[in-house]
Amino acid sequence: MKKEIAEIIARGRRVQAKWAALPYKERCGRLKKAARFLGSHIDEVTETIHKDNGKVKLDALAAEVLPAVMALSYYTKQGERLCRDERIRGGSLLMFNKRSRMTYKPYGMIGVISPWNYPFAIPFSEVVMALLAGNAVILKVASGVLNVGRGLAAVFAAAGLPSGLFAYVEMPGKEAGPAFIQGGVDKLFFTGSTAVGRELMALAAPRLLPLVLELGGADAAIVRADADMEKAVNGIVWAGFSNAGQSCGGVQRVFVHAAVYEQFLKKLSSATEKLRICRRLPEDSRTGDNRAEAGCENNGMDYDIGPMFNLKQKRTVAQQVSACLKMGAIIAAKSEGDLDDDRLLAPAIVLVNARSDMPIMKEEVFGPVIAVVPVNGDEEAVSLANASPYGLAGSVWSRDQRLARKIAARVNAGAVMINDHLMSHGLAETPWGGFGDSGFGRTHAEMGFREMLKAQVIVDDALPFVKRNLWWQPYSEKTYKGVRAIVELLAGATLGKRIAVLPGVIKIFFRYWASN
Repeated sequence: MKKEIAEIIARGRRVQAKWAALPYKERCGRLKKAARFLGSHIDEVTETIHKDNGKVKLDALAAEVLPAVMALSYYTKQGERLCRDERIRGGSLLMFNKRSRMTYKPYGMIGVISPWNYPFAIPFSEVVMALLAGNAVILKVASGVLNVGRGLAAVFAAAGLPSGLFAYVEMPGKEAGPAFIQGGVDKLFFTGSTAVGRELMALAAPRLLPLVLELGGADAAIVRADADMEKAVNGIVWAGFSNAGQSCGGVQRVFVHAAVYEQFLKKLSSATEKLRICRRLPEDSRTGDNRAEAGCENNGMDYDIGPMFNLKQKRTVAQQVSACLKMGAIIAAKSEGDLDDDRLLAPAIVLVNARSDMPIMKEEVFGPVIAVVPVNGDEEAVSLANASPYGLAGSVWSRDQRLARKIAARVNAGAVMINDHLMSHGLAETPWGGFGDSGFGRTHAEMGFREMLKAQVIVDDALPFVKRNLWWQPYSEKTYKGVRAIVELLAGATLGKRIAVLPGVIKIFFRYWASN
């Protein structure tokens, strides 16, 4: 398979140069065909995501298809500006003869390895940005969502792209990273676990291959005493339990001011217990990673949470919850379902009495589990929120918008929302990515688009007729004193000293025209 991948990458590189040479409007026009195809197959794409991933249909539509459509609209409008050369404003009058400009070039061949939890929206945006920027793309989706991957391939096929420019491949996940890296991609975008991200970094190191890694998370939500309790509860329930809690940027740790802790916990518990969890048909009693092609009861329209992606993931979450309970945590509320059986249905769980050494506080728990912890104020809340190796997303819930922004700026996370959580991933105009064990680089927005381009600076000489720069040979004491005068003019301790060196500065400028 590695040889085949190398051949696919080589084929993509051959056609990429011609694609990059096309006017942006022509590349944009091709991608708009993909948008029209997607717009005419909304229900089919939503159904495929629902069946392959398990999330309920509204999650598939609102958190995957809708963001994809918004992203394509945003990037087709903004991409031409982001590809265009930019003039750099001068930094000093003393370098008046230099004019600098940034220029942007496509990397060439972009590799995208995407996850199963948001199998459509995540790779869609990355492929769109890569293509609009003038790159070729090779995409590999998670093995459990191949129907979604084939659906993505159909969307981009509708764009009428040059043969070989976009390649969709199916292969085991453990083989994809090494095959892409050794096969010659020019940059790799990976969304997945922190452990695999580290492995890819090691593989990429010999080539100094640039990576963008969007990895795990254990997001914190800070609920202040002045928060709108109903809004905070509704938002945290959605961000913590939608997609069966399988969102790297979902709420996992909730720090609530002690003055409103009991009120918040009561409302959160009530909302959690009312959640309706969708069962797959036929009954989900499968084992391992096998996925039956079956939707939810009642077509998945009247349920709040779908089943977990596979039994392996459910068992991992069950072990983490069990460890927390043995260490003294208490289940304050849960929806229907059982963590200990062999069905994919898993209950939404609220834990209390959580300590810093428990899995819920220090690990990524990729399932429908959140911990609620009372705090005595903003300082403690921020300290606890930042006591994690992850830094993907976070939120602050407060009626005081100005203060909430100040608190948000202190949270060690790549994206922090006020009175909301997780949803910024769906905004094409906002960058997505984290700190620490959550990875590095950005996807989405201008920063994400620029990740698809190599930045080059070109410095032009505005005085081509001068003979030399001030600092060129031959050196002399006179030249040293002249350059020293420039330094003192810029950094002199007093105005008087800066004025005193002006004659020396003027003299050194005649060196531009001095002959040998």
